[in-house]
Amino acid sequence: MKFWLKLSLLAFVTLAAMANGELVRQSRAAEAMSGAVVLMYHRFGEDSIPSTNIRLEQFEQHLTELTSGNYNVVTLEHVVEAFQQRRQLPKNTVAITIDDAYVSIYREAWPRLRAAGLPFTVFVSTDPIDRGAAVYMSWTQLKELAASGATIANHTASHLGMSSADDAVNRAELTRAQQRIADEIGVASKLFAYPFGEYSLKTVKIVEQEGFTAAFGQHSGVAHADTHRFKLPRFALNETYGDIGRFRLVVNALPLPVSEVTPADTLLIDNNPPPFGFTVDPRVEGLERLSCFASNGPTTSGLDCGDLKLGSPNRFRVAAVASTVRCQPAVADSAGLESSSLFHKAMRRAWK
Repeated sequence: MKFWLKLSLLAFVTLAAMANGELVRQSRAAEAMSGAVVLMYHRFGEDSIPSTNIRLEQFEQHLTELTSGNYNVVTLEHVVEAFQQRRQLPKNTVAITIDDAYVSIYREAWPRLRAAGLPFTVFVSTDPIDRGAAVYMSWTQLKELAASGATIANHTASHLGMSSADDAVNRAELTRAQQRIADEIGVASKLFAYPFGEYSLKTVKIVEQEGFTAAFGQHSGVAHADTHRFKLPRFALNETYGDIGRFRLVVNALPLPVSEVTPADTLLIDNNPPPFGFTVDPRVEGLERLSCFASNGPTTSGLDCGDLKLGSPNRFRVAAVASTVRCQPAVADSAGLESSSLFHKAMRRAWK
């Protein structure tokens, strides 16, 4: 049996000490690294589907925060180009993405984003659009968004789980969706988002071979120039994890530069649960403040990161953790750490 492992390396205000909610010390390595917070939404004002919905009052609070003058909100293409060119991005750079092309994007999100003057990307699975499914936008509506400056990008044709599909099926899905977007919109972006956020080493290779420039999952974390460009993270936002306190924490997050992450493949065929490990960039200071949490189902248990160091002060290893391990500063609220794993499970149930 195959399992897909959600791995999230988070740095909610990376390795920082906090006082009264204000940052008092940050990692020089994280601050110096060119990074961007990529936000991910699905539905807007569809309160009957809370697992993938953001309430309109929550979304309006997000937009008020983003237009406060403290953030550099740019297109997703701008972020990827900066990474490719090793160009430094300004502090608090943010990009907005929306998956699946639900009609509430057109009715609720777009008017508010347009009024705020904020760019965004919509990742589209083209088959539901072609079928004229009522809960999705039409091609005419997507053309309106594109004409106003929105980016329309590939999310496969049928929104399949790529990690369990044959290579030929995955290639056909990518090609069909890319052609349909080009036919209808006039241009097809080279950005891609994995359905359900699921990918394996094989699917990563396929997406890269098909000519895309970057691909995004749904694992929480700050994207940065040293992140694999076909495994870029995004912060998922819904009703449960969309309150303004968490939102401010997310959009002020810093990168956590790590390497030698194990297991290399997030698709588990055997050796489940696997050992999970990572090496933190040696420039990062204050690792004694690092707290680790193992998420197994609905609960999150604390781990002593000091006991997890292996071989060097910057190498960590967690053995026999069945689903997700996340590390963050001890001062942050551990309740928010489950968002990536639980959101992923809920979205699989809610997607239509």
